[in-house]
Amino acid sequence: MRRVKFLPQLTAAVLGRFYDLTWRRVRFLGAATLLARDTVVRMLTPPVPFGEIVRQMELLAVQSVTLTAVIALFTGMVLALQTTFALEEFGAKLYMGEVVAISLVRELGPVLTALMVGGRVGAGITAELGSMTVTEQVEALRSLGADPVRKLVVPRMWALLVGLPLLTVLADVVGILGGMLISIWEVGLGPAFYFRHALRLLDFGDFFSGFGKSFFFAFDIGLIACFNGLRAEGGANGVGRVTTETVVGIAISVLTLDFFLTKLFLAL
Repeated sequence: MRRVKFLPQLTAAVLGRFYDLTWRRVRFLGAATLLARDTVVRMLTPPVPFGEIVRQMELLAVQSVTLTAVIALFTGMVLALQTTFALEEFGAKLYMGEVVAISLVRELGPVLTALMVGGRVGAGITAELGSMTVTEQVEALRSLGADPVRKLVVPRMWALLVGLPLLTVLADVVGILGGMLISIWEVGLGPAFYFRHALRLLDFGDFFSGFGKSFFFAFDIGLIACFNGLRAEGGANGVGRVTTETVVGIAISVLTLDFFLTKLFLAL
């Protein structure tokens, strides 16, 4: 009898918890959608804060060049090593250039750049805006008649939309150069032979597939980072919590977006 009486209470608790989590997620997605709408509207209407956009590009994009180049270089080298080892069994290691170039341009370049740069940039944006939120600086902007979205979100979003695609192109170039180094040291291929094979199968569709993804990744990174920063609460602990959520959210959303964007671009 005691077990029978306990079962309805347990069921009610589980259903209540499920409802609470579901309703919280719905409100979270709704608020993020509203922020995305407001951001797009303000990005397309004057005034455009060019000075702040340039400053944010220096902070978010230019300072990420070294990170992007190092990651792309070793990614290209590792990819070339693995490709050489796999193709050697079939006597096709001379086609290493094609595999490295297509893999980097279509997939690895934009995805790895978004993951690494997004983690660095997203955490920084969330920590900065979160600190402003918990110290009521954002409320002070509102009380002075300023728009926090136009003042804080729009410059960072424009900087990411311009900077991340350029970093993706840099990653593609450096990664292909890394593959060339392995082709010279490990396989004995000349640079001219490697580049002739690497560029033989690449076309505009391959470049557009990877380059186009970077714009979606940039908007996704900026939206998650700014939204989490503006909803921070609870002092330093709250800022740390939303910063961690930003890094995890960017990683999951970039990989999820990559799957659907790949399906879309392959269908075009």
